[in-house]
Amino acid sequence: MSLIRFTENGLYCQQGNFYIDPWRPVEKAVITHAHSDHARWGSQSYLCHSLTQPLLELRLGTNHYQTAEWNEPIWINGVKLSLHPAGHIIGSSQIRLEYKGEIWVISGDYKTENDGLSGSFEPVNCHHFVTESTFGLPIYQWQQQEEIYSAIRNWVSKNQDDGYSSVLIAYSLGKAQRIISCLAKAGSPIYAHGAIANTQEKLIGAGITLDSVRRVDPGIPKQAYKKSIVIAPPSAEGSSWLQRFAPYRTAICSGWMQVRGNMRRRNADAGFALSDHADWPGLIQAVKATGASQVYVTHGFQSVFSRYLNEQGIMANEVSTAFGSEEDNETTMEDKPGSNNE
Repeated sequence: MSLIRFTENGLYCQQGNFYIDPWRPVEKAVITHAHSDHARWGSQSYLCHSLTQPLLELRLGTNHYQTAEWNEPIWINGVKLSLHPAGHIIGSSQIRLEYKGEIWVISGDYKTENDGLSGSFEPVNCHHFVTESTFGLPIYQWQQQEEIYSAIRNWVSKNQDDGYSSVLIAYSLGKAQRIISCLAKAGSPIYAHGAIANTQEKLIGAGITLDSVRRVDPGIPKQAYKKSIVIAPPSAEGSSWLQRFAPYRTAICSGWMQVRGNMRRRNADAGFALSDHADWPGLIQAVKATGASQVYVTHGFQSVFSRYLNEQGIMANEVSTAFGSEEDNETTMEDKPGSNNE
């Protein structure tokens, strides 16, 4: 019997009787990170990293949460379970399972460059490795974070010289914290959409050292936003919510901006290929570092990436899952312009 089965509810460990990132309500869910395509409402109990708990409380409400630190072993029905840094967002973890000498690692989402906030990705030796492939094409190769940060700062400075506000579109959990960190030393206040302000306040309240932001509020006069820096989720893109910052320029911060046509299609003034996922070299590096004899490739470019691994002599198979994308995470009610969180 395989330690992990791919079922209609998600990745299931029958020996431990728990699921990992289930996409339907289950009795016990082990969660890799707090994005809504991996942490879904309705399960009876959740096991996650301690830094993920406040984010689950924000997004899923009150529930039964059990937490663990990285590399802290937990035994469930004879299965040894531990969490290891995934480097994707704050609290994100790979799940390592061991039973009778068989070792599996479920990566969730991950990136191999240390962003200074999420913990450094930790390669974990295993027999079976479940990897994502969001950017599993050779065209996706990121610049170093500091090079992208420098480009963002220069773009903001140019906008201010020209009399424009700078609106940066970024996912509220993960990307937004990185951009706020990037721009915190620019000397200008940073305004944030309610969804981002809520997340930032929750993380700071949990004891994580982050820079504070000013919540965009209808009571603030428009003059105060002149030449300001604004962080907004994708749901605000192209909406009337942005008009209070006029004149403004917009920039999309996403790995998809690696393809120039995506910026034109979204009618943005600038695009920065900043991602919380591993690029093509990062995916290959991560897979090889595990030493796994069997790799399962999930959400993203499963076909291309698994075929490449097989050509390199690494046995790989595609696995269909119900994991969506971070875009789904940004279309919840809490993020919609005009909501109470605005």
